[in-house]
Amino acid sequence: MNNLKKTISDILTIARRSLLKLKHNPEQFADVIIMPVFFMLVFAFLFGGAIAGDTKAYLPILIPGILAQTLLGISSATGTAINTDMEKGIFDRFKSLPMARIAPLAGSLVADIPRYAISAAFAILTGYLIGWRPEAGFGAVLVGTLFMIFVTFSISWIFATIGLLVNKAATIQVFSQMIMMILTFMSNAFVPTETLPKVLQTFTRFNPVTHMIAALREIFATGAIGFDFWLSLGMGVAMILIFAPITLRIYNKKI
Repeated sequence: MNNLKKTISDILTIARRSLLKLKHNPEQFADVIIMPVFFMLVFAFLFGGAIAGDTKAYLPILIPGILAQTLLGISSATGTAINTDMEKGIFDRFKSLPMARIAPLAGSLVADIPRYAISAAFAILTGYLIGWRPEAGFGAVLVGTLFMIFVTFSISWIFATIGLLVNKAATIQVFSQMIMMILTFMSNAFVPTETLPKVLQTFTRFNPVTHMIAALREIFATGAIGFDFWLSLGMGVAMILIFAPITLRIYNKKI
């Protein structure tokens, strides 16, 4: 029990270190705060009329899409951060300290959870200020946001694996951003999938982001938890069960 408490304490200490880096490097807030607000305003006012007839009608479609895009962007940055710390030898320094071996890796992943929450809060607040009102109430918004945080946290384990395998931070950054953009834009995030070419419609049906966004829209609109929610939740659990052991094995070999 004491070992478990110490491990949790070490993980939280490293997570706090990761969050303090935001304080000393304010430009890192761009992905967390500025980008969701920027994309919300750009998509709402530039494309709302063309896609849904007017901005207000487009917001129930847009906000879940922006949340998915933003939180996936934070997840994709996880691998870059881990790779950078390894490249600079920071993990080697941690290894010489009396802390749990898993703490540097787990702490980096846990530190993303507050980032998810802050980013989601700014995206939702921006949507509210420009006219969005959740039909199912803000209790449903909270449930939907927690659901999104869990699923994107589970995806971050994939990017952590990539971050440990790739040699250069620049490579992982480009690769991760490319994956994130493909999954987001080739989904139902911003446009109805029936307007897409047949080939892309097939891809979107198998795209896990499509189901995640569909679940979020259903929660925000009706408060209901349906098939897409359980499918996305199951995929999230599966990703952790599959990629967490793989990540830990690679990490233990490299550290």
